[in-house]
Amino acid sequence: MRELTSPIDLCLPDGRLHEAAVGWSRRPLVRPNLRGWGRAKRWEYWGVVTERFCLGLVVSSLDYAGVCSLWLLDRETGQTWESEAVPPLGRGVTMPAYGEVASVVSKDLRIEVSDRALRAAAPGVSVDLAVAPGAEVLGAVVPWSARRFQYTVKDVSRPVSGSIAVDGTSYDVEGWGVLDHGRGKWPYSITWNWAAGSGPGRGLTLGGKWTDGTGVTENGLFVDGRLHKIQADLVWEYDTADWMRPWRIHGEGVDATFTPFHEKVSRTDLVVLSNETHQCFGHWSGWAATDDGERVDLDGLVGWAEEARNRW
Repeated sequence: MRELTSPIDLCLPDGRLHEAAVGWSRRPLVRPNLRGWGRAKRWEYWGVVTERFCLGLVVSSLDYAGVCSLWLLDRETGQTWESEAVPPLGRGVTMPAYGEVASVVSKDLRIEVSDRALRAAAPGVSVDLAVAPGAEVLGAVVPWSARRFQYTVKDVSRPVSGSIAVDGTSYDVEGWGVLDHGRGKWPYSITWNWAAGSGPGRGLTLGGKWTDGTGVTENGLFVDGRLHKIQADLVWEYDTADWMRPWRIHGEGVDATFTPFHEKVSRTDLVVLSNETHQCFGHWSGWAATDDGERVDLDGLVGWAEEARNRW
């Protein structure tokens, strides 16, 4: 799989995939110049884990609708808050270039996210977090066909700090943020796995199903900000009858175990759009290898692992 080292367009002038963009990079080098209307999917997802809270912020556009949400878990009490906005034709949704402010404004939900700050407000919840500068990321262009393809950037282990207020009580927080940035043209139906782990000096992103057989993976280990690319497709083992049992993700260059402490289930059925996601938050153990074969201990990393089935 080719490493990209220079900026390049994702699409050709006729909207087809630019084959020279297929590969991976250590920086967000691909310009997602999507052409035409329909089948385009654009999103910014920030996941944050602190000692007290787990937070998910989504700003996305599917051409015909925006799909945006805030979800918050209080790890001490088990209480959750959730607010969604699905504006027709994406009205009120802003999806700029990588690193710039993506936002949604609706009656019950306001979100502004960038690579520097995360701000959001919904009934009972207010978020104001600063994001510390990062280092290398994992960018990947996944080719399903000339007309169906996906560009994604995974930026893990970003220190975050600030405040989260719930039901009138504000908490000072510190933790880890992970950005999933995506732009592409998607097939009608697809299933994916994604997992991320963060901790001091280390980070992990692993994917499966949706990339299998394409020659491109979204698997990488980060050590002191440096990306070590995991090239192989990995085996994901988990129990769909009991999502809280430990997950195992393994293959060439990695043997990781993920032990959940909370399961978040999301289901959407809007006739033209359906989704079922099981996202578990938890702790990592095991190892992953650097480019020179050194095994790095994953114990103590915190994050999530998920399976999502999407139709739209």
